[in-house]
Amino acid sequence: MFEKDFPREILFLWHQNLYFYLLRIGIMKYVIIIPAHNEETFIGLTLQSLVEQTLLPSKLIVVNDNSTDNTSSIIRQYAEKHPFIEMVSTTADAIHLPGSKVIQAFQKGLETLDFPYDIIVKADADLIFPATYFETIIKHFTTDASVGMAGGFAYIEKNGEWILENLTDKDHIRGAFKAYRAATFEQIGGLKAAMGWDTVDELLCKFYNWKVVTNETLHVKHLKPTGANYNQVSRYKQGEAFYGLGYGFLITAIASIKLAMRKGKPFLFLDYIKGFWMAKTSHKPLLVTAEQARFIRRYRWKKMKEKLF
Repeated sequence: MFEKDFPREILFLWHQNLYFYLLRIGIMKYVIIIPAHNEETFIGLTLQSLVEQTLLPSKLIVVNDNSTDNTSSIIRQYAEKHPFIEMVSTTADAIHLPGSKVIQAFQKGLETLDFPYDIIVKADADLIFPATYFETIIKHFTTDASVGMAGGFAYIEKNGEWILENLTDKDHIRGAFKAYRAATFEQIGGLKAAMGWDTVDELLCKFYNWKVVTNETLHVKHLKPTGANYNQVSRYKQGEAFYGLGYGFLITAIASIKLAMRKGKPFLFLDYIKGFWMAKTSHKPLLVTAEQARFIRRYRWKKMKEKLF
């Protein structure tokens, strides 16, 4: 008999009782939300890696975001076999821009949660997790109450080998797989539906004195290159994100050069700068408060000085 066979009220009580039981025996309860848009090629591989975890999630919600391929059929096949998997459907804008679309879909999944949890995970639909991934992640949260976020590292296939997708510093958790302590998630205000959401979350963690932990032993296979499906309009979004984070022009210029060089496309620097000025001249609202923006600028300058000296 599956969970769907029971009334919703009974399921809520069951989940609540399970939550308190897990607390008593020292096991944290985690949930995963995966936004998925036309991911028929990869979603099965992702779900298979998740059902093979040594520590299974209490709930795995896959948000089928306006898919026009066989994504929904693949999700249903897994949901029929594994009661902790649930599909939620939404029809957001068809244009796939970084940040807004994926977080709007994530929010749809979040709205369906009706029981307490300790850890919430946002994951992409094109990943293969090692079997001990979440068992290891949960240990970080259980052994240190000040840990607010935790994650591993993304690896991509190149010439038959899996190599580090080296787009960010090693103290940053990729947006493809973010695990948050529930209290941290609430304090930072959840996820922002805008480009830069996966940077502002970590900066706000630091603002509120939470630790961000990365584990280099956890290699997550990233099956699709970052930003492969992004619309041409999105090339200015990174600069807009730097503005939204409250970086200011100098920090934005340095960050833009660094990111463009890491991507192997130096001329992206000009797009990033243009995006910054477009956001500034149109007076777009920041993703953070004035106080948080000042903290972020101080933090960024401090990190740059540490690397130089």
